Amino acid sequence: MIEIKNVTKKYGNKIAVNNVSFNVNDGDIFAFIGHNGAGKTTLIKSIVGIHDFDSGEILINGKSIIKEPEECKKIMAFVPDNPVTYEHMKAIDYINFICDMYETDTKIREENIKKYAKIFEMEDKLNDTIDSYSHGMKQKVVLIAALAHNPQILIMDEPFVGLDPKAVFDVKKILNEMVKDNKIIFYSTHILDVAEKLCSRVAIIKDGNLVKSGSMKEIKGDKSLEKVFMELEEDK
Repeated sequence: MIEIKNVTKKYGNKIAVNNVSFNVNDGDIFAFIGHNGAGKTTLIKSIVGIHDFDSGEILINGKSIIKEPEECKKIMAFVPDNPVTYEHMKAIDYINFICDMYETDTKIREENIKKYAKIFEMEDKLNDTIDSYSHGMKQKVVLIAALAHNPQILIMDEPFVGLDPKAVFDVKKILNEMVKDNKIIFYSTHILDVAEKLCSRVAIIKDGNLVKSGSMKEIKGDKSLEKVFMELEEDK
């Protein structure tokens, strides 16, 4: 479980995230949505331990991301909106480097790299250097690296950006398989129709404030998620 308790994050005098609280439960595919600059990426980077925060608490399976960061990070994987890698490396070396940091068993990593490279049609490309890749191919490498060590919690910031339609379909299939094993998927997105169909729960943030959080059915009712979101955006 991810527990976000009264988290506030400031940049100087600007409040990027304002006293936000919600939980993400085991087995959830959880959508985190909001306009550009709403605070999504700031909160996500606080959850994964990249950013600190000014007040509140974030617990990963009951452990504080501030007090016990290594224990929290061991069970998480993070896929950022921009696939930042060591571009001089071969993709396979980068993926193995990530697995080494997580101390992933050799057999498990080999099976998972083979599995996900096949799914993303990257089998014959992993020995190329990453700087030769398109944006979408780099995104696939980051996804393979994130999935190869079998994370209990997968956190993604705009994971579908730059992916071709088949890769988007494949990612959605992978996420559905992961939650069958009671894993957590938490991701931000602007693609609301995909979130509506894929996710069991959703939170909406606006100008740093959490305005709605709950099951997808509770939040959207008889409307589309897009309609609910636009109504909240128009409500000044």
